[in-house]
Amino acid sequence: MTSTKRPTSAFVLAAGKGERMRPLTETRPKPLVPVAGTPLIDQVLDRLADAHITDAIVNVHYLADQIEDHLRDRKSPKITISDERGELLDTGGGVAKALPKLGNAPFLIHNSDSIWVEGMGSNLDRLIDAWDDATMDSLMLVAPIATSVGYDGAGDFQMDASGRLTRQTGARLAPFVFAGVSIAHPRLFDGAPKGAFSLNRPWNAAIEKGRLFGVRLEGIWMHVGTPSAIAEAENAIANSMTAGSTLPGED
Repeated sequence: MTSTKRPTSAFVLAAGKGERMRPLTETRPKPLVPVAGTPLIDQVLDRLADAHITDAIVNVHYLADQIEDHLRDRKSPKITISDERGELLDTGGGVAKALPKLGNAPFLIHNSDSIWVEGMGSNLDRLIDAWDDATMDSLMLVAPIATSVGYDGAGDFQMDASGRLTRQTGARLAPFVFAGVSIAHPRLFDGAPKGAFSLNRPWNAAIEKGRLFGVRLEGIWMHVGTPSAIAEAENAIANSMTAGSTLPGED
């Protein structure tokens, strides 16, 4: 790792309404939907704890009380709630609101529905080890669409030999999709608007500066966006367990 300090804090996006996951999200928030018997948000937080993340800021909006109750007794990582009950701020606005809680050092941003089966070693450790404070404003974990489960989109990024990311242009499929976790330096949000905005806004600004980079995910990334995708993810997990892989929190 080329920066002087390993990130120890994370922002977990858990405020969305999970509309594509209905009817499962009619009475509970998407982060509490179980996959392979474990709520999505617990899989994320277990993985962060395994990567020595000590503090996690979790934003809440839809059915916020359920998430707060679920996380109330969690010790590792230590949970702080960022309350968006009054206004849903989208991905970028949610992070920007929490910046005073996150401090001045780089931190992780993790979707609450991003899960994967590890390949060789820990992908979060690989991501953290690859962070270079001098050249990067953001570093993403990106998954090859060819080996992802439950994803049927056109992909997000091209990546050059140095890891620098650019948006896909033209009609071709992009080889990589954002896997739902990144490292950000607080300067990524310099000049950010107030209120709701997407993380795509600061990411695009970083692309223009040549300061958005990626690390290829090793393993199987699972896009759990709909009820039908849960069965695909659970099948992939079962197959990987047979082959000897592990989920976060398992020995």
